[in-house]
Amino acid sequence: MKRACVIGWPIEHSRSPLIHGYWLNRYGIDGVYTKEAVRPESAEQFLKSLALRGLVGCNVTVPHKETAFAVASERDAAAVAIGAANTVWLDDGRLCCSNTDAFGFMTHLSRSAPDWTARDAPVAILGAGGAARAIVHGFLAAGVEQVRVFNRSFDRAEALARHFGPRVVAKRWEDRTAKAASASAIVNTTTLGMKGAGNPGIEFGEFDQRTIVCDIVYVPLETAFLAAARKAGLTTVDGLGMLLHQAVPGFERWFGVRPEVTDELRAVIVADIVSTA
Repeated sequence: MKRACVIGWPIEHSRSPLIHGYWLNRYGIDGVYTKEAVRPESAEQFLKSLALRGLVGCNVTVPHKETAFAVASERDAAAVAIGAANTVWLDDGRLCCSNTDAFGFMTHLSRSAPDWTARDAPVAILGAGGAARAIVHGFLAAGVEQVRVFNRSFDRAEALARHFGPRVVAKRWEDRTAKAASASAIVNTTTLGMKGAGNPGIEFGEFDQRTIVCDIVYVPLETAFLAAARKAGLTTVDGLGMLLHQAVPGFERWFGVRPEVTDELRAVIVADIVSTA
C-alpha cells in the first residue's frame, strides 16, 4: 500500500485528504492519504525521513513550502521560479519537489474562462505573497507581456517584480482600481475575503467588461470581491478549482494514475465547505 500525506501547521483545515481519498476510491487504488500536523522546527526532519515513515511523498502547505524547497535535492522549473514547493516525492531515495499552484490556477482559469487570452492586455495581481508568486509565474509562462502587482507593502511588490524581471511591474495599493481597470484578468491572492472577513476594495464600475475576475479564496465560494464583480456584469472565477487542479500532479506522482477533476469531486468539497461554514 502506498502512503502519502499533507503537512502543515496548522493542518486541521486541509481538504487535501478529501480530494485524494475521493480519487483513491474512484480509481480503486490500494493507498492512503492523511494529514500530519508538523511544527515548523520539525519540518526539515520530517521531509528527510519520508522513506522511514513509509511515505512516497507529501503535499506541503503553510508554513513549510520554503523549507521543502530548500531541503529537496532536485527542484523542477516551477519550484525554482516560485522559490517554494508544495509537492514532494522520492525518486531513488532523492527528495524531489515541485510547485503545482501555478498549474492549478492556470488550468482552472482556462477551463472556467477560456476567453481570458483573447485580449492583449496586462494582468493585475493583488498581493505579493507565495500564492502571488505562483500565479505570476503561471501568467508569464502563458505569454502575458505585463503583470502588474498591487500590494499594501510596496516594497514587497517591488521585491516580487525584481525576482521575475521587467515583465512584472510593482504598483501601489491605492492605484489598484485605476490601473487594473483595463486588465484582461485581475486576481486576488490576498486573504482578504477569507471566511467573509475583509475585501480588496476594488470598484468595478469602470472596468472593461471583458476583464475576468478571480479569487483564490474558496471559503466562502463567492467572496465579496467576486460578488461585486458579478454585480458589475463581469465574469468571475472562484478559488476552489485551483485547489482541485493543483492536486492532480502529486496524485499522479505518488499513485501512478492521472486523476480527473470532475463535477462530482467539486460537489464533495463544496458540501464539506457548506457543512463546516
